[in-house]
Amino acid sequence: GLISAFEMLTAMELLNEEFIKKGWPPIKVGIGLNSGRVSVGNMGSEIRLAYTVMGDAVNLASRLEGITKEYGAAIIIGEETRRLLPDLVAREVDKVKVKGKDLAVRIYEPLGFEGQVDPESLAALPLFEKALQAYRDQDWGEADKQFRNLAQNYKNTGEVLYDLYLERIIHLRQDPPGANWDGSFTFTKK
Repeated sequence: GLISAFEMLTAMELLNEEFIKKGWPPIKVGIGLNSGRVSVGNMGSEIRLAYTVMGDAVNLASRLEGITKEYGAAIIIGEETRRLLPDLVAREVDKVKVKGKDLAVRIYEPLGFEGQVDPESLAALPLFEKALQAYRDQDWGEADKQFRNLAQNYKNTGEVLYDLYLERIIHLRQDPPGANWDGSFTFTKK
């Protein structure tokens, strides 16, 4: 599934080149991937029948697709998909609670398989992990410093992502989440 997602992005880049040549706006896609047990088959009633998939794993994949743009990521995967792909280089971008769920899940942006990721992204990865840990520890000064460093010196590796955290830090400094905070962000929309 993830290999297909990477291939889709490559195809979109080629298509967008043609669109730009014709003066058309480029197309952006967001892909959400998750792994788990689902039910597949004809669902519904005699009046309205649809062949579809249902289950928590599918619902989360749908939510992940919907929030890709929030992180400036083309692909977001759930933690079970991440666990199943040990040779994948991925950065944990957040811990989220999505609409309809109380439990926070870790979400990841796949950067590529081992040996396929550019040096700048690899260099930024441990710096982002350090910034994310400072954020979750509510060390707003350190988190702010780390995300600013990433935004200034590693812009091409996640400008939208870094700006997202810098914006959150402003709000969390004014309205701290408290000692029981699990570091998660709650999305209230689909």
